[in-house]
Amino acid sequence: MSWIREGELTIIERFCANIIKAGPMPKHVAFIMDGNRRYAQKCHVERQQGHSQGFDKLAQTLRWCLNLGIREVTVYAFSIENFKRSKEEVDGLMDLARQKFSRLLEEQENLKKHGVCIRVLGDLPLLPVDIQELIAQAVLATRNYNKCFLNVCFAYTSRHEISNAVREMAWGVEQGLLEP
Repeated sequence: MSWIREGELTIIERFCANIIKAGPMPKHVAFIMDGNRRYAQKCHVERQQGHSQGFDKLAQTLRWCLNLGIREVTVYAFSIENFKRSKEEVDGLMDLARQKFSRLLEEQENLKKHGVCIRVLGDLPLLPVDIQELIAQAVLATRNYNKCFLNVCFAYTSRHEISNAVREMAWGVEQGLLEP
């Protein structure tokens, strides 16, 4: 499935969008990709299928955001904590990431049409090298687009992000780029 689904909204989606548009519209929304395993268990499907269907719902949600004029979306996709899951599940999630970032690279015309800049945040060296390369290609391919932004948090934790930010700020002070 495409990252940004094309096509018209259903009548119910248009109705809901019009109600939402009547009020103040956020400029930035964030989604935590959580509950895919519980969904799979509830629906009696394999975990991997639950994760895949979670991505499909994300693609639908991104279309809604685009339609509503929400310019920035952050998706918390894969926490560092997720590496503690079974090898089978982590490998399945990495395969899903490979598929989806490869698909993203195939959709460059669609991304250009909508002006979507992809940014990936997290401790990327923790990821397999081939996924790091796919991510780098996607980020580079869309770096000049600025109509809307899709931030994908991958291999992240808030603690890790804060400590990295503090390290970078300390480096900036050492280099004379920042005032203490």
